[in-house]
Amino acid sequence: MTTAAIIVAAGRGLRAGGGQPKQWRPLAGRRVADWTIERIKAQVPLVVLVLSPDDPEAWAEFADSGLVLASGGADRAGSVRNGLQTLADRGVSKVLIHDVARPCVSPRVIGDVLVALDTHAAAAPGLPVTDALWTGAEDQVTGTRDRAGLFAAQTPQGFRYDAIVSAHAAHPGGAADDVEVARAAGIDVAIVPGDADNLKITRPEDFARAERILRSDMDVRLGNGYDVHRFGPGDHVILCGVEVPHDRGLQGHSDADVGMHAVTDAIYGALAQGDIGQHFPPSDPQWKGAASEIFLRHAVDLAARMGFRISNVDCTLVCEYPKIGPHAAAMRQKMSEIMGLDADRVSIKATTSERLGFTGRKEGIAALATACLVKT
Repeated sequence: MTTAAIIVAAGRGLRAGGGQPKQWRPLAGRRVADWTIERIKAQVPLVVLVLSPDDPEAWAEFADSGLVLASGGADRAGSVRNGLQTLADRGVSKVLIHDVARPCVSPRVIGDVLVALDTHAAAAPGLPVTDALWTGAEDQVTGTRDRAGLFAAQTPQGFRYDAIVSAHAAHPGGAADDVEVARAAGIDVAIVPGDADNLKITRPEDFARAERILRSDMDVRLGNGYDVHRFGPGDHVILCGVEVPHDRGLQGHSDADVGMHAVTDAIYGALAQGDIGQHFPPSDPQWKGAASEIFLRHAVDLAARMGFRISNVDCTLVCEYPKIGPHAAAMRQKMSEIMGLDADRVSIKATTSERLGFTGRKEGIAALATACLVKT
């Protein structure tokens, strides 16, 4: 038995503003559709994305995404029918149908619909109406309505696959949603608890509310890094990727870039993935004298593979000499290039230890770093 989901994203309406279909507008650092796809795909691996036939850029973008693509119809019902048709030979027993304009759908709502389909032919989330209901005309209240037993419909709406295919084939059109199509075919639909945050973006102001919801649900990680290297023979030190003239060098198995090592460990720490020594053991001769940017690039790539982007990093170098200030801008630029960040998201600063401890005695350099990662 296979479960699939259809995300209806073929609409071209511009009521939400922005001069483009709302599913492609930016929202909390991504697009509306990106949030919706991620949330559905996290619980239903087989996903059909219904796209407008007049949107070649979207077709090209998602061609190798692992999603099944279907062409939108003349109306929403036609788009759903086309999406259902693409699943005809895939052994699907249950299907969820979801509006792309609901990017804040929670795992709980999706899961409740799926569980309900174990014992019901159809299920959908709904919110009981709690506000008083009016009728109105010309900005005047013309009457009231009883709210008892009324629910605000949400998606995803779930169905036994064969039943909803037959229901759509028999429906004359004009239904508000797929629940209405199912009920017209005599299919009982169970109501599962909806979620007030599962809003459908319709008006321009809905973007601000959706962004607040998504940002409050973000996975933000902080990691700390610390490293120390002693001075030895040499005529320069490498700090945060920049060669700085000095009357001594730093000793270490690699190039002893104490600042880059601290930042690298901060990223590993935020990911709960150990430290440099676990990924690049000092006992391995291949890393003897290696450029530390190899380690930093690995940490950055690991973060991306785990679904995180680096928001910013802050590194403090602790030493009496050499003076860091004249080289800080070059260090920031080098670090930002390696990590793929804007330079204003990379902080490099320095302090002394007031001649206390090994750094105060000019025996070496220490570095402390913090990295902030955000789930994408």
